[in-house]
Amino acid sequence: MRSRTITAGKEILKHYQVIGDIAIVSVPWEMEDCKSEIADAVMDRSHKVKTVLNKVSKVDGNRRVADFEILAGDSTETLHREFGFAYRLDLRKAFFNPGLGSERMRVASQVEHGERVLVPFFGVGPFAIPAAAAGVVALEMNSDACRSLAGNCRLNKVEERAHIINADAGCISRLLRCRFDRAIIPTPYGMDHFLETVYPLVERGGHIHFYTFKVKEQIPGLVGMYEDLGLDVLSYRSCGNVAPGVSRWVFDLRKE
Repeated sequence: MRSRTITAGKEILKHYQVIGDIAIVSVPWEMEDCKSEIADAVMDRSHKVKTVLNKVSKVDGNRRVADFEILAGDSTETLHREFGFAYRLDLRKAFFNPGLGSERMRVASQVEHGERVLVPFFGVGPFAIPAAAAGVVALEMNSDACRSLAGNCRLNKVEERAHIINADAGCISRLLRCRFDRAIIPTPYGMDHFLETVYPLVERGGHIHFYTFKVKEQIPGLVGMYEDLGLDVLSYRSCGNVAPGVSRWVFDLRKE
């Protein structure tokens, strides 16, 4: 049992996430008595870390947030910076994935001046804000995330180019009558049907960046399915593993 505990402790110190000045760990049940020591070790390794959270549940529910236990520090709020943008958020109220920073900027770099961009499931804004130089309509049902995005738009000085809608993405076709040049769809797990909801709102010749969770063997079938919808598959790539054998994939699509 002791050797398993030591191994688990080493894995925690190799794989924790940092968002702003908060570190997030997942402490296994056999190390419950070691949580204080784990928090101290994380803070010793990362001197910018002021708070250590233990993730005690998976991301779940309509608000797409996890439950956390504070192991060190006194707040779940932080200011995260990436690629010149800043995001203020409370991890108990809104979801944020720091591992997608480079992917977010890859997509934002393709947005051209004058485009109208649609971003459902925007969270606190890491896809919407970098693209807002062109003008963004962002839709999210988590009201806490909407408030965070509004504040982050002011923080990044793009509030005049972002239109925020607090609503269920399932209502998007009834809420929006205009058409968009580009859609960025960071789809939550198990909600792939939103591609068919959103793509009619994209102009012919427009682009869609669609994110889904799949095993590698499913990808050829998805390519064929998207082509049957009238979408040209320009490229696709894995954005990292989320579970054994399961990755987050992004498809860059163009509406024919």
